[in-house]
Amino acid sequence: MTHDDLEYSPYVAGLGLSNGHLQSILPSLARRISVPFERQRLELDDGDFLLVDELAVETPDAPLVIISHGLEGNSHRAYVQGMARHFHDAGWHVYAWNFRSCGGEMNRLPRFYHSGAIDDLRAVIRSGIERGFKHIFLVGFSMGGNQTVLTLAEPDLEAEVIGGVGFSVPLDLAACADQLAKPAQSIYMRRFLNDLRVKIADKAERFPNLISLDGYDQIRTFRQFDDRYTAPLHGFRDAQDYWQRCSSRAVLNRLQRPTLVVNALNDPFLADACFQRPSDASAHFLLETPPRGGHCGFIRWRLNQPLWSEKRARAFAQALLSDRV
Repeated sequence: MTHDDLEYSPYVAGLGLSNGHLQSILPSLARRISVPFERQRLELDDGDFLLVDELAVETPDAPLVIISHGLEGNSHRAYVQGMARHFHDAGWHVYAWNFRSCGGEMNRLPRFYHSGAIDDLRAVIRSGIERGFKHIFLVGFSMGGNQTVLTLAEPDLEAEVIGGVGFSVPLDLAACADQLAKPAQSIYMRRFLNDLRVKIADKAERFPNLISLDGYDQIRTFRQFDDRYTAPLHGFRDAQDYWQRCSSRAVLNRLQRPTLVVNALNDPFLADACFQRPSDASAHFLLETPPRGGHCGFIRWRLNQPLWSEKRARAFAQALLSDRV
């Protein structure tokens, strides 16, 4: 299959919606979508659990889409629900899984989640295969997009996985951390750190010998947060080691299935490295860099109708599915 074989219509921003910050913020504030998810608890081999929201179809042999949200997101964010609705309307079974600690219930272990925690996504994939799904497509947003790309590069990737798409993917974690540390991005940085503070406080209370909240209010950047919490809790030397080992840009030459990444050039979260195709990238790697779109935005004025990103993901998935069946 070549790029020309895929159904494709370039994204055009709605009138007055070309600003990257507006495109990033407006959907989370104004989009109103609710789908009838049914929640399942997936027990993990290490004693922890994941909360997976499911949108079922009755069609035998329906394909499965697995949706991964972004940093401090969850399955009830509008971008997840919109994607779930669009795929479900086309006859796809949907899993929208929540990272550890993100589904409204704190996970059991001291660890929580990070950009390279693909063991959990692999567990969700295996649960779908155990249910009998023969064709599985992955969709990821932001951090979930990074996990999606990493997973699609795994040498032992399950044969049932036909490919995937990531939107607003921080392919180079170090460069994106530096981008978000800039004063122009302070509104996002403060929000992330405030949300994460609640979780660190909970874990500090339950695991006082491992985690402390002391001095948290002095943290201003992801480098400081990841140095103090993410790296030691998840087996990395420091933030730099974590970013280097978990950046999906490093695996683009090893992709096992067709992988589409869509990164808008005006995304305030992403650095220049996220818009460049490495010279050694796999033929499976497709990169689209529309001039507009913001971070997980890609909106026009009819916010509650299917977004361009949802149509793009489903078109790509349907093309891959057609090649399989």
